Amino acid sequence: MNKLVQVSDLFNVIYGVNLELVNLTQCKNTDKNAVPFVSRTENNNGVSAYVEIELDVELNPAHTLSVAGGGSVLSTFYQAFPYYSGRDLYVLIPKGKMSVIEMLFYAKCISANKYKYNYGRQANKTLKNILIPSQIPEELKNKLTAYYKELEKSISQKPLVDKKIKLEIDKWESFIIGKLFKVTLGSHIHSLEIEEIVAEKSNKNISYVTRTATNNGVELFVENNVSIEEKINLANCITVGAEGFKAFFQPLNFINGNKISIIRHYKLNKYVALFISTLLNLEIEKKFNYGRGATKERISQLKIKLPVKNGNPDFEYMENYIKSLSYSSSL
Repeated sequence: MNKLVQVSDLFNVIYGVNLELVNLTQCKNTDKNAVPFVSRTENNNGVSAYVEIELDVELNPAHTLSVAGGGSVLSTFYQAFPYYSGRDLYVLIPKGKMSVIEMLFYAKCISANKYKYNYGRQANKTLKNILIPSQIPEELKNKLTAYYKELEKSISQKPLVDKKIKLEIDKWESFIIGKLFKVTLGSHIHSLEIEEIVAEKSNKNISYVTRTATNNGVELFVENNVSIEEKINLANCITVGAEGFKAFFQPLNFINGNKISIIRHYKLNKYVALFISTLLNLEIEKKFNYGRGATKERISQLKIKLPVKNGNPDFEYMENYIKSLSYSSSL
């Protein structure tokens, strides 16, 4: 059995540089001297913005873990590049040599303790004492290493469209979600019913989409079953959880939990949906919070800006843009 040790046994736990984003100059991630600003968010690998480097402020080192002590407590991410950080953000520097795979493993181990904390109970004092495995199991390490290499290989492949496409956002126009798309509320199935189905079946091929903000909104997979057939939603749509605050493209048929809005359009495919869901998430992050849920009605009234052609959304442009990205061949 893998021995458990404290976080401080494997990592030096230090407080980040503690900067306020409002006092920094934001820029594009492609700008010269741009560095990530990592905050307590649980999204986007913890990066909430890119900022210009400050010559008199030392960066947090690369190949470290960033851990939120407050806010989205114990949101833990591997940082491959030097970065700045906001308040209540801790930096974990490995005491010994660790591969990227091992760092990612420990990021998951630490974040798995999130359930012990909330916005009223921070991890500032207890982070260093959290128990984690002393080492990654060899079999898991080999599997993750093989997967990591395969992922690197697929990302390095040429994009599906070998052409640089500019976004030209200033030429986009606003559209109301409810007028452009068909927005419905999924017919929900309670998680207790799902547990029974999973217990009885082994061939799991239907996604169970809930209000979670991770794993593409999928909590688990189940087999098609007579008791859920009438509630199966067809694939190729975007889902938004009322309290999950995340839009996800669903490539498989699925059933859903409570308060899941489903967005459809006959022009949607995985490329178009990824383009639109990214823009949706930017608006959702600005407009909704735990005091104001992303309900079907509010999603329907939401406005997003999209590229246009002859006054209509240019879906072909959206598709080609995603296909022009370096990782498109692995989607």
